[in-house]
Order: sequence, then C-alpha cells, then structure tokens
Amino acid sequence: MSAIFAQIVALIGAVAIFVRRLQGTPSVQAVGTAPAIPTAKPQGAIPTLKMPTARGWGAGQTPVAAAGLKVNAFASGLKHPRWIHVLPNGDVLVAEALQVEGAIRSVFDYAMTSTMRRAAALGVSPNRITLLRDADHDGVAEFREAFLEKLNQPFGMALLGETFYVGNTDAVVAFPYTEGASKITATGVKIASFKPGGHWTRSLLASPDGGKLYVGVGSQSNIGDNGMEAERGRAAIYELNLSGGGSRIFAGGLRNPVGLAWEPGTGVLWTVVNERDGLGDETPPDYLTSVQDGGFYGWPYCYWGQTVDDRVPQDAALVKTAIQPDYALGGHTASLGLCWLPAGTLPGYGEGMVIGQHGSWNRSTLSGYRVVHVPFANGKPSGAPRDILSGFLAPDEKESYGRPVGVTLGPDGSLLVADDVGDVIWRVTGA
Repeated sequence: MSAIFAQIVALIGAVAIFVRRLQGTPSVQAVGTAPAIPTAKPQGAIPTLKMPTARGWGAGQTPVAAAGLKVNAFASGLKHPRWIHVLPNGDVLVAEALQVEGAIRSVFDYAMTSTMRRAAALGVSPNRITLLRDADHDGVAEFREAFLEKLNQPFGMALLGETFYVGNTDAVVAFPYTEGASKITATGVKIASFKPGGHWTRSLLASPDGGKLYVGVGSQSNIGDNGMEAERGRAAIYELNLSGGGSRIFAGGLRNPVGLAWEPGTGVLWTVVNERDGLGDETPPDYLTSVQDGGFYGWPYCYWGQTVDDRVPQDAALVKTAIQPDYALGGHTASLGLCWLPAGTLPGYGEGMVIGQHGSWNRSTLSGYRVVHVPFANGKPSGAPRDILSGFLAPDEKESYGRPVGVTLGPDGSLLVADDVGDVIWRVTGA
C-alpha cells in the first residue's frame, strides 16, 4: 500500500510542479554572499514534493569527479552510512543510522513517509558505528568491525583523550576508549540529553583545546508546526562543558544545523543549516555561516536576516536581533556535511569548506546531490562554489544512485564522503 500511495503522491506532485512551473520558477540559484532570493510563494496544503527513487550504484559505477580528481570506493556494502570520524591511528569510523517512522497525523505525513521509503530515507536504523581500516594503504579498507552497537540513531562522533563521545538522537554518550581498540563493549555514560525525533541528527565538534563539545540540534518541525513548546531547546547549537559539566545554548534560531567545523585562521565556528520548506524553489536558501556566541539566526520567525515568514506567529523583538548568514547555498540543497579543506589537499582547490549536499525534495527542479567546495580568503567565503563530486542523480531526476552526507579528511590526506543511498564511503584524491 505504501508503494502504491507513493506513486499516487508522485503523480499529484507532478501536477503541482507543472502548475508551479507555469507560474514561473527561478532561473538563478540563490548562492553566495548576496543571493537573489525570490519573493516567497507559500505552497499551502500541497507542497512541492519531488524525490527520486533510490537506485544505488551499478557495478563499476561511481560519482563523477571534477577535472584533476579521481574517486574510488573506500568501503562499500554499508547500511546507510551518514557520518565519518577518523581516529588518530588512521582507523575510519562510520555512523550508520536511519530516520525511523514517526507518528502519522495527516494525509501529508503519510505521503511524506511513503515517499521517504521509496527514497531509502526511512526504515529500520542500523544503530551502529563501524570501524574501517586500510592497513595496506591502497585506498580501500580491507578490515571492518562493529565498533559500537545498540546505539540510538548515532551520528556525530568525537574522541578526546581516553573518552569517545557519540551523538545519539536523544543524548550525547561518553564511552571509555583504549588507543588502537577496534571495538568498544563498555557501557556509555549519558552527559547530555536532547529531545529525539524531527530533525534527529546530533553532530559533534570538539573545541580546539578539548574542553568543550559543540552539538547541533535541529528543530522538531518545519516552522514550529506543533507549537513552540515542542521546539523548546531545539534549533540550536549547544556548548557542553566537559571539565566543569553543564551545557548552554551557544546559538539559536538555526532550523537544522548539521555539519560543524572550525575555520583555523580565525578560530571561528561555522555550520551549514537546512532552511524551511514550502515557500518556493529558492526561498529561502540553505546556508553556510559563522556562528556567533549568543547569536539568533531567525528560525522560525524570519529567514536570511530579517525577512519575515508570514506563516508563523511573530516575535518582533527576536526578529530585530536576527543575524544574516554569511553564504547562501541554494534552495533546499540539504547541505549536511561540512569540513575544512586546507590549501593543497586536492589539486586545483585552495583553502575553504567542503559541503556534502544530500539533495532536495521540496522544489520543482532538484538541487544538491553533489559535494561542493566554497573557497575562503581571510576567514570568509570568497567565491562561487565548485563541484568536487557530482553524478549522484540520474539525468532525468527520477532516480538517485547515491546521496552524499558527511565529509572529512582521510588519514592519507584524501577526502572521504559518506553516501547513504549508495551505502558507500567514497575516497577523493588527485587524478
């Protein structure tokens, strides 16, 4: 029934897309420090819903690497790999997790659930972290072991000294770690709790001095649909004090802050944020931004600074404080992964941020489905984004071979990319 309903939804969605295209769609993507953001066109009860069917990669098929680069499968046959962490000894950890089905309260909820199943974005979560090891240094992991199991939608990871931290959807958990260990069997200790569900990922980033841990916590809904009490403590980046204990909201109004990274020259925290749905193909854009301590970034009341979202009961005082993000990434790209790329890591690419764009569903022409590089100069974005990997999407947009998520530097200086539809970790190097 779900598959049949998904097809019906796709047909209804195709009609809605056709009508909206007749009304005009943006010809320019909202990208950069001064993006052209179209006027909002609320989509009402039938939002644009377009998501490709998950196909996976055929034998010998890979994403398309940009000129001067090459790509190979570092590891395949995983189960929905989302995030990557490299240990000091070069072992690569991969968090395997999947969104689980929530309560269905409306026909739209059922439509979305059916569509997400078709896109391999919903199901039984593996709830584990897998360790991969490339002992012979040929660019392919030949050793694999379950590093941690029986977790609760694990995502972010961090190692500080002899403690390994995991961002479960409902908590940050600390485990004892022995250098070189390929498995942890000890019971973890919960050091912070969060509301599960909704935007369920909990990314982690340690401070350079190792004294604090930053946690990305997304909203429960699109625009506070279930009331702001349900959103209390969400749509924020938290700062956990590891030495003295306790936590606080470092910055708020961030609908779904996922990837976190430090800009090494300035020591400033940066994040990529998934913005709200239902206002148009490019309205508002997802974004990359520096994060100010105590800053408020608008959600749910406004976007891209102080552009008010009329669908939301307003808080004028908060809107006046809303900070405009640094860099737009285009509408609905689902920019999730983020890491700093030092100059010289990949030939032809200077220093900047690498972003894994998981790909859109709420727009008439799909966007994202690629890994991009945003160049930096003097601690700020300094130019147009460039592709590193593309080709995750079929030309007719009906199928996806893969969807990139987490990105990080490999132990050999390569770029590693988690692909949760292809069930692969890709490795990118110079050609």
